[in-house]
Amino acid sequence: MQKRERKRKGRKRPKLIRQNDERTDITHYSLICEENDVRLDKFIADSETGLSRSAAALLIEQGDCLVNGKAAKKNCKLKNGDTVELDIPEPKEADIEPENIPLDIIYEDDDLLVVNKPKGMVVHPAPGHYSGTLVNALMYHCGNSLSGINGVIRPGIVHRIDRDTSGLLIVAKNDNAHNILSEQIKAHSFTREYMAVVQGVIRENGTVNAPIGRHRTDRKKMCVTTENSREATTHYFIEQRYRQNTLLRLRLETGRTHQIRVHMSYIGHPVVGDEVYGNGSPKWLGGQCLHAKKIGFVHPDGRYLEFDSELPEYFARLLKNLEGQKTE
Repeated sequence: MQKRERKRKGRKRPKLIRQNDERTDITHYSLICEENDVRLDKFIADSETGLSRSAAALLIEQGDCLVNGKAAKKNCKLKNGDTVELDIPEPKEADIEPENIPLDIIYEDDDLLVVNKPKGMVVHPAPGHYSGTLVNALMYHCGNSLSGINGVIRPGIVHRIDRDTSGLLIVAKNDNAHNILSEQIKAHSFTREYMAVVQGVIRENGTVNAPIGRHRTDRKKMCVTTENSREATTHYFIEQRYRQNTLLRLRLETGRTHQIRVHMSYIGHPVVGDEVYGNGSPKWLGGQCLHAKKIGFVHPDGRYLEFDSELPEYFARLLKNLEGQKTE
């Protein structure tokens, strides 16, 4: 990892201890703060880790950063003597190659494209998934015409959906489009609607307004918590009731990691097939029955665009299996 050269008048470089984690492709950093009242993300960016401020913020959000042994937010103000620990996956940028993988492109122009991602496809490369991802396919389709804001690992990726969630994603082809789309996500002005089959019978439409953060003991999971969390709001609307299940249309106000899956589990109605937040049945689904069906946004040229996708085969198959169990 290359070090960035910066001239900082009157600022001390954090004391840095670096060691490789033999278990994984992770480098562990231990930074000691030597000043007061400095934001955590800025402190990391000013260190010798080579991370940008946005990359630092992402690691903090993912739970890969601890301050004095505890999770913290990116705007946390550090004090002299505080210890900041980081786990940074080693970049695999050289291994990411364009791959001729078919894409279901719903819309495309010079600024962006809307892709209908299949169930089982990882959005961007990560440990254990450096090929066969949406990014590999995009690099083949778009060449160099992808935004670079999220770096080589995630070119063009403005937002994500889980590997086993199917549906619509927007990909930015240039940095201007990326910034405009990202601001809409931050302002919660995106239209994002999902379809899901959940366990149990829900009687009324409703809203889950519960903060989501990283699970304290299982860092790969999210949970509803007040500790180091971010606000999260999910609206759900009943489309069809069955004897033991409910078909829901869900609209997101926020876009937290695993938001729908966590919120539905939290209210006692986990998504059918969810192996992390539910019981994972039926196994033939290969993961949660959750589809990003509709997306709407303001194009960089000022037009409002909205796209809808058909339910994929696995989803339609489950509904067919439930057909004889309709209750109303």
